[in-house]
Amino acid sequence: MDRISQALRPAGRPAGFQAWRSLLFLHWQVSMEALRPLLPPALSIDTYEGRAYVGVVPFTMRNVSPWWSPAVPGISHFHELNVRTYVHHEGRDPGVWFFSLDAAKLLAVLIARSGWHLPYFYADMELRTADRRVYYKSRRRWPTERPAEFEARYTIGEPLGASVPGSFEHFLAERYLLYADGGDGKLYTGQVHHHPYPLHRAEVHELRETMVLATGLPAPEGTPHALYSPGVDVDVYGLKALG
Repeated sequence: MDRISQALRPAGRPAGFQAWRSLLFLHWQVSMEALRPLLPPALSIDTYEGRAYVGVVPFTMRNVSPWWSPAVPGISHFHELNVRTYVHHEGRDPGVWFFSLDAAKLLAVLIARSGWHLPYFYADMELRTADRRVYYKSRRRWPTERPAEFEARYTIGEPLGASVPGSFEHFLAERYLLYADGGDGKLYTGQVHHHPYPLHRAEVHELRETMVLATGLPAPEGTPHALYSPGVDVDVYGLKALG
């Protein structure tokens, strides 16, 4: 499967710009039997060496803006956390399926829900850093069908550089396509463009989360695979109907 071409800059003008900072990539293996009923039938589960994964990715957004406006202080900076898995369509175009995206800015949640067909939620969120130690906390406020909380303390480890195509790290981190359910019987796809993530090892000291359970998946077990990135600057392109 081609996992390289999606990283190329798409033609046309981006719909907007974002800076993703202080990303923690946490992943657990998940059974395909539990995952399959939660995905649209048109999408297939993307696996690494035959194994499927669910990810929890807390980070912070900076300088969020549409193409026609600069970032606005008080609106353009907020924390975010997503729960995701990996899919492809008809054996090609590997991308991300978001089960949920929590954000600490209500306006961003409302815009993303209405204009981007993405399952955003409003949450109280906190990020603190001290040298290489990081604390991140999130508690979902709206809508709250199930408790969805996250709290972690971790240390940023040694740098790994950009991931190598074909590696597990590349499979998890280098994702440039997303799929979304339009609620109108159609699936949509969107693309982002950025330089490859500069990755670091990460050591998680404390972790408490119910984010995965809130999606309908079983609660993950065991120690997650953990990576950290200081971040990338991102061009965001508009959604297109699939097919």
